[in-house]
Amino acid sequence: GMEMVYGVKMRISLLSRSSVSGLKRWRMSMNPWIRGLSIGSSVEAHVDEFALSKKVTEMEYAVRGQLVLRAEQHINALKQGDSRPFSEVIFCNIGNPQAVGQPPLTFVRQLLALCTCPWILQHDHLRNAFPKDVISRAHEFLSKSQGTGAYTTSKGIPYIRELIANFIETRDEIHAINQSLDNQISIKPNPEHIFLTNGASEGVKALLSLLIREHDALKDSVLVPIPQYPLYSASLTLLGASMIPYYLDESTGWSFDADKVDKLLNEIQMNDSQALPRAIVVINPGNPTGQVLSKQNMIQVVKLCEKYNLVLLADEVYQENVYADSSVNGKRFISFRKVVAELKSDVILASVHSTSKGILGECGARGGYIELVNSPENLLENMYKILSVNLCSNVVGQIVTSVLVDRPKVGDESYALFKKEYDEIYSSLKRKAMKLVTALNSFEGVSCTASEGAMYAFPKINLSENAIKAATDKNMHPDTFYCMELLDATGICVVPGSGFHQQPGTFHFRTTFLPPEDKIDSVIQLMSQFHQSFTNKYR
Repeated sequence: GMEMVYGVKMRISLLSRSSVSGLKRWRMSMNPWIRGLSIGSSVEAHVDEFALSKKVTEMEYAVRGQLVLRAEQHINALKQGDSRPFSEVIFCNIGNPQAVGQPPLTFVRQLLALCTCPWILQHDHLRNAFPKDVISRAHEFLSKSQGTGAYTTSKGIPYIRELIANFIETRDEIHAINQSLDNQISIKPNPEHIFLTNGASEGVKALLSLLIREHDALKDSVLVPIPQYPLYSASLTLLGASMIPYYLDESTGWSFDADKVDKLLNEIQMNDSQALPRAIVVINPGNPTGQVLSKQNMIQVVKLCEKYNLVLLADEVYQENVYADSSVNGKRFISFRKVVAELKSDVILASVHSTSKGILGECGARGGYIELVNSPENLLENMYKILSVNLCSNVVGQIVTSVLVDRPKVGDESYALFKKEYDEIYSSLKRKAMKLVTALNSFEGVSCTASEGAMYAFPKINLSENAIKAATDKNMHPDTFYCMELLDATGICVVPGSGFHQQPGTFHFRTTFLPPEDKIDSVIQLMSQFHQSFTNKYR
């Protein structure tokens, strides 16, 4: 290959040992300044693998892993006119709603249009095309910020953090809880304890980086649910921490088994383990499992945090995606903040929310927030510090977050359209969730718990010894092999359960139910045909 070093073009990647020696002699005849350039290291970089951080190279993130790379190869091949058994690749690997056809909400985009192009407001014929409440919201943003092109405070625009605090207070019925507590303590959300972030992931990574300390021999650790969202295992690997897995119970709808977690923590404590538990992660509604935790489970989590002095990290980004009928099984979303308040608990709680999920589905906006509850002052100060390194979260994401927590209300000009669009998206997600789970349960050797929430189904697949051997021969995990075969045969891209971790000896895959309703039937049909063919082939 050719390398360019300060304007000197050299063919070095295929040099023999003698050629390298000759190149070094050639260098010595050059200008002394040029002789100072390191040619040997350039050659070695091509001969040996370039040295990188071991923490990064060992990090894994399955939802953007090898299956996605293969899917992109298929897309490029189709563009070039190459033949494939399918005409398009359907991405069911990641919760990215608008990439697979979910429309954006009109109110969100109208507000962004006025905030990013404020000159529209100066022209009557343009301004009059927008509803009055959108115009009012845009004026509020422009009067309380310096526009979308300027940095904000590191915590985020103050009035948007106030909107979030009001949203939390209403959602969790804080006024009623305060009255029941006889005003002994104040649990009213504090905007100064709310930090706007680039999606929920930034808040998660910031918190984990603050909790994981340096030790000579010991390792700080975090309890993570299995199956888990790979953000957690990847972040802990990067931080040099250890992950303590606790297994959700698939036989009871992926419920939290408090007794097993208590026993696990007690064993760590009694055995003087090298792992020092600092926090527990709870994803509710679940990803990839789609379960909604019962209030009893949530109380058990808080009690365990109190007993073992753990920080509670509540990943609640799917709180609007709850499809279970509460009148039938009592399942509805309850925030951990509300449970902590009702219990008068002093547990340190960090809760994250995002614009990427729910009904907005604005993944590209990268909007979200993290709230710290019962936080010591030094945690608040250092959360501010670590987020300040990035100056601030992106302003478009902050605007979308303002809509996440403060929607059009009855009487607003935009309310009717907003509610119509919102209800249509929600109803469609619920129908598709039920349809996909029902279909998966009809496949031979497949079982799938109900998707009570989130955007995913996580079916368990029974693979034959022949299928497992075929996977081993290709140096693949069995469910990765299954998913790769599915992709190559149908163009449907899902994520193997091994990417989320799972009970040893079990195999799963995660699929979204985000494709439009006019495509979900064909997705199910393709999956069914493939599964039967795969089963017969390796029976």
